[in-house]
Amino acid sequence: MTAEEIIKNGQKVFTKTKLLTDNVMSYCPGCGHGTAHRITMEVVEEMGMEEDTIGVAPVGCSVLAYDFMNIDMQQAAHGRAPAVATGISRLWPNKMVFTYQGDGDLAAIGTAETIHACNRGENIVIIFVNNGIYGMTGGQMAPTTLPNMKSSTSPFGRDVKMMGNPLKMTELVAQLPGTYFVSRHAVHSPGHVRKAKKAIKKAFENVQAKKGTQFVEIVSNCNSGWKMTPTKSNEWMVENMFPFYPLGDIKVDGKLIEK
Repeated sequence: MTAEEIIKNGQKVFTKTKLLTDNVMSYCPGCGHGTAHRITMEVVEEMGMEEDTIGVAPVGCSVLAYDFMNIDMQQAAHGRAPAVATGISRLWPNKMVFTYQGDGDLAAIGTAETIHACNRGENIVIIFVNNGIYGMTGGQMAPTTLPNMKSSTSPFGRDVKMMGNPLKMTELVAQLPGTYFVSRHAVHSPGHVRKAKKAIKKAFENVQAKKGTQFVEIVSNCNSGWKMTPTKSNEWMVENMFPFYPLGDIKVDGKLIEK
């Protein structure tokens, strides 16, 4: 058995995708980024699109995607990934283009790029990892930080009267005419991983079919930023993040889902 394979009862049940490099993951132990990377690259490999896929990642923890995703990647300035992806997609309309962004990037400095790319219906996939905090730069409050949630810049909790309400970016972009598929998932358990992978695959298939903007949010933890163990951070995420950011499809085939 190699490091890339898992054998159970004489049957191979897992093979590492060739679209992940052999670099050792440098994310904090327990972080959801590694799993999000894996299922994204598995989808690209299963679709046979590794030679025609271009990923764009900006500043933040998501920038490390270049070390691990073994496909063509392009760096963007902080928040500008949708704008860069727009240029790539328009220049090479037959390429499968996606962005991989965190909440401090996509929902703060990149809000305008995100909203306008989605409103125009650019034929790209946006993968949005939301852990409710600025993970790389010290755990500061992000636009997605929950009410009363503590961070390095809101040590007594987020006061919505002073600091405003958290932005629900996924619900916002679902209202825009250019978005075709909008969905929110998690990767903290096998069942949720399967659902997230299915959503990412659907998003890429829609881009192949020239359906416009596809937006997949992944609610994740940040155990180092939250000052918790990986296990405790997942429990906290389920108890606190999921009620505020409920999982599931929000818009399918260009139509909002009635709740």
